[in-house]
Amino acid sequence: MLQDVQTRQRITAGVRDSFSAGLGIFPLGIALGLLVVQAGLPWWLAPALSLAAFAGSLELLLVGMVATVTPLAAVALTVLVVNFRHVFYAFSFPLHLVRNPLAKAYAVYAMIDEAYAVNASLPPAERSAARLLAMQVACQIYWVGGGLVGVVLGAALPAPIKGLEFALCALFTVLTLDAFRSRREIPSVLLAGASVTVALILTPGVAMFTALLLFVALLLARHALTVKKPAAPDARRSIPEAADA
Repeated sequence: MLQDVQTRQRITAGVRDSFSAGLGIFPLGIALGLLVVQAGLPWWLAPALSLAAFAGSLELLLVGMVATVTPLAAVALTVLVVNFRHVFYAFSFPLHLVRNPLAKAYAVYAMIDEAYAVNASLPPAERSAARLLAMQVACQIYWVGGGLVGVVLGAALPAPIKGLEFALCALFTVLTLDAFRSRREIPSVLLAGASVTVALILTPGVAMFTALLLFVALLLARHALTVKKPAAPDARRSIPEAADA
């Protein structure tokens, strides 16, 4: 009975955690639905994309690529470049908390940017599988629901609406500021800014891919320089201890 109560409390906490991200996910889902309708694509493509590729920014790109009949090879390369960052998310995302294989598969599938950012702001002691999964499920509901609302609005409005794509930029800005306020990781923020700047100058076509690789390299270098080496045993103390033995 006590375990059931704790599980319900953790699920409630997970849904509550999703509210901050949901403020950006829902309008972004509306933008997806509007883009699908305005591109002349069938309405069911919005929920289909939201279920088959729960990836936010990638889905917005896919709508345009599907509308222009982009070659499959170009679509595959775009998916790889845009979503390659999730490989790095997996290094610190608490997937070890989820024991059930099916639940863990869903946690991997729903490991979006917002879920990662919200979870990163939580103290490790407050994390749990139920709280994590509840937050991810809630985020996907916001996304799918927003897409359906966007489809309805797109069919009802006579003129196209532009500018809703800015919701993605605004969402990431808020999540970044929230994570910085909770962690006070000034060096990480500076390294991320430097990585993006260098990537935009050297490889503007694949700036995101380059920035992520450079940021990881800088983080590894920072860790190597700041990690404390274990203290060497005191030779003068080891001799008497050996003699006493």
